[in-house]
Amino acid sequence: MNTSVSLRINEIFFSLQGESSTVGLPTTFVRLTGCPLRCGYCDTEYAFHNGKMMPMDDIVAQVVATGARYVTVTGGEPLAQPACRDLLVELCDRGLRVSLETSGAMDIADLDSRVTVVMDLKTPGSGECDRNLESNIGRLKPRDEVKFVICDRRDYDWARAKIDQYALTDRVREILLSPAFGQVAYRDLAEWVLADRLPVRMQVQLHKIIWGDAPGH
Repeated sequence: MNTSVSLRINEIFFSLQGESSTVGLPTTFVRLTGCPLRCGYCDTEYAFHNGKMMPMDDIVAQVVATGARYVTVTGGEPLAQPACRDLLVELCDRGLRVSLETSGAMDIADLDSRVTVVMDLKTPGSGECDRNLESNIGRLKPRDEVKFVICDRRDYDWARAKIDQYALTDRVREILLSPAFGQVAYRDLAEWVLADRLPVRMQVQLHKIIWGDAPGH
């Protein structure tokens, strides 16, 4: 382990995974500080600036101490810190099942192949659609996942077009559609998906249903 490497960490906590293909599973989350995007629906603005520098070995030790099998590295935008790549390697080397939640605005090239990438494609309603680094599409692995946060019907139609354009159903394990909290009714999005027979997983942010907007969950 490279003990000279440090990262700015907003929080490390143990909770249930609220999204993705591992929803509901006990998971340790490592939230890195900082993000170059400002999505209109962001629910982790507290991670833009807060946090403290932690040596790599302290981060890994704290994660291992939770006893979790699953680890999610998130933010903010974790890849905004270059040392995030080293952290992912260290966590994988411990035999953990590691996922990375990324905005899709940062290059995912050369990530450890053991990591499951859960990558956003930012919809028009996010206000950051032009930040999508579409070259990332070709770098996705069959085990990876693509997420669309849906703010309205326009976003849904945009996401459906992107799924077709990039043949995402053949490219990745899961396509996730998540209603922007408080902006789209769960039932509306569900009915759109069913009407179109869209081959996606609709998710409803389990952690918010249980704990609301409280940090650390």
